[in-house]
Amino acid sequence: MLHPDRFFPADETTRAVARRLFAQVEALPLICPHGHTEPAWFAQNERFPDPAQLLIVPDHYVVRMLVSQGIHHAELGVPSRDGTPVETDSRLIWRRFAQNYHLFRSTPVRHWMDYTLETLFEVEGPLTAETADVAYDTIAEALETEALRPRALYERFWIEVLSTTDGCLDSLPHHAALRDSDWAGRIVPTYRPDQVTNPDAEGFAENVVKLGVMTGEDTQSWAGLLRAHRKRRADFIALGATATDHGHPTARTADLDVSTCEALFARILSGSGTEEDKELFRAQMLTEMARMSLEDGLVMQLHPGSRRNHSRAVFDRFGPDKGFDIPGPTDYVEALRPLLNAHGHDPRLTLILFTLDETAYGRELAPLAGAYPCLKLGPAWWFFDSPDGMMRYRERVTETAGYYNTVGFNDDTRALPSIAARHDMARRIDCAFLARQVVEHRLPEDEAAEVAADLTYHLPKRAYGYGEAP
Repeated sequence: MLHPDRFFPADETTRAVARRLFAQVEALPLICPHGHTEPAWFAQNERFPDPAQLLIVPDHYVVRMLVSQGIHHAELGVPSRDGTPVETDSRLIWRRFAQNYHLFRSTPVRHWMDYTLETLFEVEGPLTAETADVAYDTIAEALETEALRPRALYERFWIEVLSTTDGCLDSLPHHAALRDSDWAGRIVPTYRPDQVTNPDAEGFAENVVKLGVMTGEDTQSWAGLLRAHRKRRADFIALGATATDHGHPTARTADLDVSTCEALFARILSGSGTEEDKELFRAQMLTEMARMSLEDGLVMQLHPGSRRNHSRAVFDRFGPDKGFDIPGPTDYVEALRPLLNAHGHDPRLTLILFTLDETAYGRELAPLAGAYPCLKLGPAWWFFDSPDGMMRYRERVTETAGYYNTVGFNDDTRALPSIAARHDMARRIDCAFLARQVVEHRLPEDEAAEVAADLTYHLPKRAYGYGEAP
């Protein structure tokens, strides 16, 4: 399934350059600064249960395609939040996936899955109804071995550091266990405060109270809320965190005076806040998070524009992150102006911007990152961490922002086995782009090789403050 020239240019001259560039970065360690794997996997290091629970049920990329073809979440074993029964026969779930594997042709899921099946489990050839059971048994047998446990996969993939994404109310017991263990792997948390910065989050008022209990602060007051965030951020830093993560509906920021903030927060807590009040509160909290980053050094990540839980029926029955977060148009230029006017030239701030709105790359994001020293562009991700999506990203941002206002690649995955596959694809696409630059005499090959190594390894390490290589 895995052709050695996959994702490389079709013409032989450019392909040969891409091969040479890729050979120099293929074996570099993986830097994974943004993802959604579970710290418990590494702390407990238990065997994964079975092929379906590992590769299908938790992966919304896989599930959403099957759902779009009329296969219900329940038929795929996705746990329900309302207690209604779902399929529990993992072999049957796997068969449904194998019977419909053709649906993933030319999608990144197909590329990731082919790579995972072949390199980890030695399953060759596309899945079909006829091969489903043999593949299932092969994978299940492999999962019984020590070589497929989470820590072994971390080491096999040559991961140097992996960051999880953790809610601000998480007490981080698994990260503490990892810190106190004798395992050398580096798993660090990322501070995600959306539970108490987004008034539309489920249980927002209760979450604010919980934050106060955890920190010993009066989070019913504006000043107490900010002190509580500072304390929780310090807890995360003590366990290795270098970044925060903010998944707001928009990129809007604000820079209000203290008395206005106090009155706004009071309206939000009382439940009398309007939709404009809620948006203004989210906007102000982004600027407050930036101010805190000036103090404690945490890198900010902002990824707005996702219309979360578009299907109310799916959300009510199965909860969030089930394939129904849909991109929408996003403004960055005016939205970020208040924060950037306040702190955009402060060398202590790094703000990494992601987008689900591809139209914003050339029009807004590249010009902003090419001007403000605090701004860096995150990679193409989510719906666009695909071969063509990553190539479009390079084509749209490089001439304005260059390479060094970007931060390399992150895999943004919940599926541990696919991490190596995603990095392999990203490295190949970057080498394909650079090879074209070389053949068209825009960039010497020795400089292209240097850029390839920077995009693969050095830029993410530098952007996220991971320090020098061991």
